[in-house]
Amino acid sequence: MDKHNSSPLPRKPDWLKIKLPKGENYLKVKGVLEEHGLHTICTSGKCPNLGECWAAGTATFMILGDICTRSCRFCATATGKPFPPDPDEPRRVAHSVKTMQLKHVVITSVDRDDLPDGGAAIWASTIRAIREHCPGTTLETLIPDFGGDYDNLQILIAEQPEIISHNLETVRRLTSQVRSAAKYERSLEVLKYIAARGITTKSGIMVGLGETEEEVLETMDDLRKANCSILTLGQYLRPTKEHLPVVEYITPEQFETYRIAGLQKGFTHVESKPLVRSSYHAEKHI
Repeated sequence: MDKHNSSPLPRKPDWLKIKLPKGENYLKVKGVLEEHGLHTICTSGKCPNLGECWAAGTATFMILGDICTRSCRFCATATGKPFPPDPDEPRRVAHSVKTMQLKHVVITSVDRDDLPDGGAAIWASTIRAIREHCPGTTLETLIPDFGGDYDNLQILIAEQPEIISHNLETVRRLTSQVRSAAKYERSLEVLKYIAARGITTKSGIMVGLGETEEEVLETMDDLRKANCSILTLGQYLRPTKEHLPVVEYITPEQFETYRIAGLQKGFTHVESKPLVRSSYHAEKHI
């Protein structure tokens, strides 16, 4: 039994088995990140694909520290009072991207509601540093909602990353249970605002939190109305017993049904498998 849910928890199926990280490239990525004191959502978010991605020489850098000002009930990232932004962080990220010889890089961040600009200045500096040191590298930025402040959002948009991603995380009905401060409609408005400025937008949701198939399809429709081009769907996996329990393990067959439905609704690319996360195979989305 679970303190958040009186019914027995479903048993984790075989298709969610995760390979242990190993290999030369994995160790190289791990070493670069440790050498430069950088954070990744791979580790902070306990991503199930860490081994696969690091072994392939890719990682999703997390800027603005590793402490979030929000406390979403699905997320493993630490919550609390963050340290002040590190002005040298953009240089260290760019140097690591160059050292790893990445052709495509994903940058994300914790929410920084404690900062007047939500961290937008560090975001912009990081993009500029990567452009300067790695001019051939393409960029995806997986951003928070900046509290719906378009002035701060525009600081990042002005740097013209190839893709700007912002996750809805779940369906409308479950948003208040899953996300601590973000709002479903505000996230859609953020995506719509970005797309209207000519940048490719991307979003993702987790399934297995108690949503219905109809609600997932409605969420797809909402994202398409906001001109979102790329969609990811993955199974919610509970990070700790303090987080929301898994209501259901969605089958690979159902994920394939969602993938086909997303393409039929007009998304240019849909990643839909149990272990898919926002940055999974991100290099294919350019």
